[in-house]
Amino acid sequence: MSKTSITLTAIYDLLFDSFEVHKVLVVAPLRVARDTWSAEIEKWEHLRELRYSVVVGTEQERLKALSTPADIYIINRENIQWLVEESGLPLDYDMAVIDELSSFKNHQSKRFKAFMKIRPKLKRIVGLTGTPASNGLMDLFAEFKLLDMGERLGRFIGQYRNAYFQPDKRNGIVIYSYKPLPDAEQRIYDKISDITISMKAADHLTMPELVSTEYAVQLSDKEREKYDRLKKELVLSEDSEEVTASNAASLSNKLSQMANGAVYSDDESVIEIHNRKLDALEDIIESMNGRPLLVAYWFKHDMERIRKRFDVREIRSSEDISDWNSGKIPVALIHPASAGHGLNLQQGGSALVWFGLTWSLELYQQTNARLWRQGQTADTVVIQHIITKGTIDEQIMKALKTKDTTQAALISAVKADLEVHK
Repeated sequence: MSKTSITLTAIYDLLFDSFEVHKVLVVAPLRVARDTWSAEIEKWEHLRELRYSVVVGTEQERLKALSTPADIYIINRENIQWLVEESGLPLDYDMAVIDELSSFKNHQSKRFKAFMKIRPKLKRIVGLTGTPASNGLMDLFAEFKLLDMGERLGRFIGQYRNAYFQPDKRNGIVIYSYKPLPDAEQRIYDKISDITISMKAADHLTMPELVSTEYAVQLSDKEREKYDRLKKELVLSEDSEEVTASNAASLSNKLSQMANGAVYSDDESVIEIHNRKLDALEDIIESMNGRPLLVAYWFKHDMERIRKRFDVREIRSSEDISDWNSGKIPVALIHPASAGHGLNLQQGGSALVWFGLTWSLELYQQTNARLWRQGQTADTVVIQHIITKGTIDEQIMKALKTKDTTQAALISAVKADLEVHK
């Protein structure tokens, strides 16, 4: 929906038309702060009078950028605490934009607490996100506290829980999780409706068709035996190396690695289990006939094994993004956690393969949106998932489809195996 350019246009009007603000702070993920906001300002004729300064890099570079006269200062979210508590510069911003507001959903995080120190000084604040409640309605508390300092959903998390949730999983007086009350969703939406605009691209734009497919691979009997052994016994010994899963989350992580073809041992060395997904990726690359392909990986050893077998390039820098959009990279790697938000990659291709899956609905949707977005010229965007049959891959795909991607879903996926072990 081009929320960046829409927001910049509003900032331009506030600065130079109604004169309601004079200094704007934009907080965004690193690559978005470094590349996307400046690119949008340069891209549009009506925005080119905006003076901006990108506050990233070393401390010296950041201090220099903050001392440069500008209308908009763009900083990555990791440096908010530094800006507020260590930079020593006056924090005289009267407007702030939080790009990817969902990254402030933890009210106990350092970045949230640091931003709340400057929040009372801001006359205007805007939060942008495509996934405001990817892990459930509980996420909204911190996000809206940033926006209205607790006016709508309460100043304290306890107030919010008591008003809209009830205990779910518990052990005596210890409550492990909460579930929304039957009418909570609508009551929350009614509370925040006066300061919230929600738009789906498909409702307002002519979007390309989105095709989601699964490419299934099968383990051999020997490979299956190793997977099942770890799943049941929580321990796998292989060539003097040992893999141990200490709890449900650890087991889920190890099983995901094995489904992809390799697993970290207890001493962090890589044990290769199979090449099924690499073979599938080779088939997919060949079927592209030279057309660009984006490959999402999750574990570091996935990336290393892919690079060892194929001529690929990971998208990390501004130059990588430019080269991808110019069609110079036939096969590009991205990690959802570092490239999942804000990057405009739609000009470089229309096909994405998930080599390894993530439980995070937010990262999953945001990564897909790098290609399936406004500006995509292809008629169809194809999202393929390489799934290892009979493994946790199938449970993750089911969770993503049903949007049940909470920690509870992850633990439920392996809970039965832990109980058998006990």
